[in-house]
Order: sequence, then structure tokens, then C-alpha cells
Amino acid sequence: MSALDDSSAEVVVVTGATSGVGRAVAQTFAGHGAKVGLLARGRDGLDAAVEDVEAAGGEALAVETDVTDFDQVEAAADRVEAEFGPINVWVNNAMTTVFSPFGDVEPDEYSRVTDVNYHGTVYGTRVALDRMRPRNAGSIVQVGSALAYRGIPLQSAYCGSKHAVQGFTESIRTELLHDESAVDLTMVQLPAVNTPQFEHSRSHVDKHPQPVPPIYQPEVAADAVHWAAHNDRREVYVGYPAVKTIWGNKLLPSFANHVLAKTGFDSQFTDLPYDPDRPDNLFDPVPGDPGAHGPFDDRAADDSLQLKLTKRRDELGAGVVLALVAAAIAWVARE
Repeated sequence: MSALDDSSAEVVVVTGATSGVGRAVAQTFAGHGAKVGLLARGRDGLDAAVEDVEAAGGEALAVETDVTDFDQVEAAADRVEAEFGPINVWVNNAMTTVFSPFGDVEPDEYSRVTDVNYHGTVYGTRVALDRMRPRNAGSIVQVGSALAYRGIPLQSAYCGSKHAVQGFTESIRTELLHDESAVDLTMVQLPAVNTPQFEHSRSHVDKHPQPVPPIYQPEVAADAVHWAAHNDRREVYVGYPAVKTIWGNKLLPSFANHVLAKTGFDSQFTDLPYDPDRPDNLFDPVPGDPGAHGPFDDRAADDSLQLKLTKRRDELGAGVVLALVAAAIAWVARE
């Protein structure tokens, strides 16, 4: 499968483009002169995202879209192509979650998380492939998580949906390989990221949720997504914590269960003020502009050495990178 040519302006679609990683992804592509189709539900966030994209040097088209409705996703793709031309890159990023013990999650809440995170990715992938396959060109990036491999407490709906995306992506990748398609399909597995989801996701725990430290800024994730869209990699891990989580689960899953049973609850909450009656975005967008960043700027890293090494893997040699990653995992494990 071939990488995309950066020599001309790209047409990019980003789902969940108003908040967090999606917002940062849209700005990153715009900084490279892309024409960006912004798909999300909230009008306030879409209007602000358009301003961000244009300020970064790109062109923007905002389309109010609920990714759980296939017809809306299809119509959004049609609008983007009518306005900007053939879609080169499609980024499936839209997500939601419920912070709660499994027994307290209502069936409709569980279904909604699955619909947004999993079916939204399925629909976006289908719509993108319907356009890219006949052209035999294009790139689809699934925004995943280390939790696509490792389930943690209080996030069964989110972890289950990301596991589903990972399995779905593997299946479609094999079909593309079988067809000798030049369409690239990759999944970017993220660490904990400082996004607004911790301000507006539904929770049944009376504490303010947080990403499990160490935390990274959304621009780090966006850099990985942009790079993955232009380089033929099966998966891209972002940050040593993601590498540690994924490989730790592969090697010592039972040990990870016991560790998370002891540490996985308290590590997901902070002492920040929390309003249990705050509005959440599970079924409807929260009014206002969420932006890219959450409330953890003072604790979030602006870059990742691991990601830098990953991007230079071919130059450095796989053996060197693996040795460095192994050393990093051992170092993080001592912390």
C-alpha cells in the first residue's frame, strides 16, 4: 500500500472534530494546507473549529453529523466531495464514554457508547472505502487507544468498543491486502490525553474523572494521526504508557488484572471540583465550544520521545527502536 503524496492540498474528513483529539487533528492537517471536512453534532463547536482551521491555513467545511446514523455520514461525505473534491484522508475519531462500574451503566447508555465509538467507525470506514476503493487511493486512520487491548475498571463500555474497532480494523485490512488495494488503513493507539471528555462525559461516580497519568496533550496525538495518514504502518503506538500497557497486557494479562484491581479505580479520579448534575454529551452535544484541551494542561506532556523514535523506525532500524522501547518500558515500570 502506498503513502499519500504531500505535494498538493489534501481533502480530509475528521469525525468528532469539535473537541479534544479531533479538534487538534483538524488544526494539524490545516497547518499543512488541507481542506478539512469537520463532522460533529454541536454547532457551537463546529463554528469554532472552522475558525481554528482557517487560522491554521486550511479551508473548512462544517457538517452537523451524528456518526451513529449511516445516512448522515454518507450525506456528509457527499457534501465534502462536492465542495472540496475527492477525499484523500478519513479520520474516525468520534467518541464518548461513561465512567461507571458496569452494573450502574444503563443498557441505553451502553448502546450509545458502542454506537458512537464502534458503529461510528464502521460507518465512517464504509463511506470512505466506497469512495477510495474505486480510485485505488486514500488513507483511513482509526483513532484508537491502548484500551483497545487492555480493559480497565469503570470504562467497560469504552474499552469494549475500542476492542471492537481493533478487531474490525484487522478484518478490513486483510480484505484490502487480499484485493491488493492501495488504500491505507491504520490505527493509532493513544495514551491518556488531556481532552475535554473528562468535563462532559457521563459519569455515575461522584468524583471528577481524569486520564490515567502520565498525560499527553492532544497535539501529540494529532501529530501521530497526521503522520500515520502519510506512512504505511499497520499501527502506531503513541507514548511509552501505551507501549507499556499494550505489551504488558500481551505478556502478563493476569498480573495486569490484579494491578488494575488495586490501582485502576483511584487513578481515574482527581480532586478537582465536580458537579454531579453537569450536562453531558452522551446523547446530545453540550452547548458551547469544548476546544481541544481539558483541565490538565499543567500535567500534560507536549511531546513524546517514543513517538519520535517510532516515526524514525526505518531510519534507525527496528532493532534499535525495539531495544529503546524495551528499556523505556523497564524504566516506566520502576516509576
